[in-house]
Amino acid sequence: MAILLATFNGERHLSRQLDSILMQDHRDWVIFASDDGSSDRTLSILDEFRAKAGPDRLVLLEGPRAGYAANFVSLLHQSSVTGDFYAFCDQDDWWEPNKLSRALEWIRQQPADRPALYCGRTRLIDVEGRSVGYSPLFARKPGFRNALAQSLAGGNTMLLNAATRELMMQAPEGLPVTSHDWWAYLVVTGCGGSVHYDAVPTVGYRQHEANLIGSNAGIASRLDRLKKMLCGSYKVWNDINLTGLQVLETKLTQDNRRILALFNDVRNAWILKRLWSLARSGIYRQTMAGNLGMVLAVMLRRF
Repeated sequence: MAILLATFNGERHLSRQLDSILMQDHRDWVIFASDDGSSDRTLSILDEFRAKAGPDRLVLLEGPRAGYAANFVSLLHQSSVTGDFYAFCDQDDWWEPNKLSRALEWIRQQPADRPALYCGRTRLIDVEGRSVGYSPLFARKPGFRNALAQSLAGGNTMLLNAATRELMMQAPEGLPVTSHDWWAYLVVTGCGGSVHYDAVPTVGYRQHEANLIGSNAGIASRLDRLKKMLCGSYKVWNDINLTGLQVLETKLTQDNRRILALFNDVRNAWILKRLWSLARSGIYRQTMAGNLGMVLAVMLRRF
């Protein structure tokens, strides 16, 4: 198991996250930590952990210094990073002891030559580690039609098999991605792989002022997403995702290539054709409110 840890000025909570990894009931793992130029005690904390856990437990790498998503993607391209499975790891969370073993239980049942992605819900915690709620519980089945419209789960919950890593590496390392977790969801579903969304949370997702990506829970988050949609953020994100999918277009299933063509019509055709193509494509978000917002975004050419 390769644990892919991206760090940047994470001294405040990093030690707790590393401790939670030490407490995993699955013990066969190595942390590959890619640091993006930290100026605090992050590197010292990583060195202290390596001294405590053993030199074979942590490999320290230099990140690309191009943001958190690029840092995670760069880890997939590093030849020194090896493993049968790959878990993304944020620097400020807390993993339940069965985090890895629960994910492995599902992913080991999948064919080794077929891309597979495990992900799930999170338990929200405050800066002191106290539970404050849960991320939204999504009931609709994962799939490419959903992946085109939204990211299903946080990268901090994800486990990939080697086939998924090989597929993601076929896109150039410097290719911009909206987020590493959304990109993984798009690639696996688009290329006919398997995705499992676990309703049982095994990650304590820390909520604080420095979070780059929030929990997406609550009215404030919904209003923020609506604002971003009206300002054109979703359109920009979809532009980036489409650029990446074009690189992997020959790997997409035949049906998903057809859906992708309709998705382009949804974004670029005249209004009636946009709405007709949306209906034909079957593209969906996980909630009714999300789907209504998507229709509005399509009508306003903000999608």
